Amino acid sequence: MADSGSLLLRAYGSSPQMKILDYLMDFPKNDFTQKEIIEALGMSKTTFYKYFDNLVDFGMIRINRRIANAKLYSINMDSPVVQGMRKNTDYISEKIADGSPRSVFR
Repeated sequence: MADSGSLLLRAYGSSPQMKILDYLMDFPKNDFTQKEIIEALGMSKTTFYKYFDNLVDFGMIRINRRIANAKLYSINMDSPVVQGMRKNTDYISEKIADGSPRSVFR
């Protein structure tokens, strides 16, 4: 199987929501403004704003802190959904390391 991105995107698809989560999961101790996330992903503002608030509402992303009028966001590692995704990608990673990735993605 050709490498088509991170394990998270390979397992869950590369929807805008997953791209946002994948980016934030790559930097779990950092926080970002919405503008920084949009620029890092190269995503249109329209697409970003269409999905971002739902991820916050579902508790997968949290407001980490505020600086003046800017809100800084990070992945919410306490979210059961985020924990489940991490657990699943860890499982996939172990299977790939064991030499059996084909069975994981069937």
